[in-house]
Amino acid sequence: MSFEIICFDCDSTLSRIEGIDECAKAVGLGEEMAKLTNAAMNGELALEAVYQKRLDLIRPNKQAIDSLADLYISEMVEGVSEVFKTLQDNGKQIHIISGGLRQAILPLAALLNIPENQVHAVDVLFNADGSYQDFNQDSPLARTGGKAEICKQISSHPENMALIGDGKTDLEAQQVGVKVIGFGGVARRDIVEQQADFYVTDSSLTAVLKHLL
Repeated sequence: MSFEIICFDCDSTLSRIEGIDECAKAVGLGEEMAKLTNAAMNGELALEAVYQKRLDLIRPNKQAIDSLADLYISEMVEGVSEVFKTLQDNGKQIHIISGGLRQAILPLAALLNIPENQVHAVDVLFNADGSYQDFNQDSPLARTGGKAEICKQISSHPENMALIGDGKTDLEAQQVGVKVIGFGGVARRDIVEQQADFYVTDSSLTAVLKHLL
């Protein structure tokens, strides 16, 4: 099976971290946030039930987002650069679709030669002094079903797309005909292993290539 457009989740897929949880750790709320993130990724809680709650508690400022951007890169999953280069050499269009914070993901995307307009994530809004103001509450990616919506926006033929990710929110893309490859190299979740079209457990992302080319 060959796909024209290939999309990747970011947290626990391209990078070993969960970005929101890292921001939470920095303000002493790590354990509490990790429980909420896991509940959403395991399908136990709707994403919209936790998204605003987490950010209202953490209130990440511009400096926190810059630190998170560095961490995404330093914690990059093994094989990511190789996978992206191989797909690009084969003429594939690559997108990043994440419920994470867009400004923190953009430097990682740039490192992987992904243009900004192919990075779909949730924008953070700052005050003039760099303090946290809000997030883009209109983003589909802050609610259930958002990844399916973004896939439809990217292509009118989502059946030619694949999405690689670790969580329940990635499975939603199946609703519009996207093939989902579950990646268990960082976080292994039963619901994804059971419901994804394909599933890989290797710690290196290169394991997904056999399903993409």
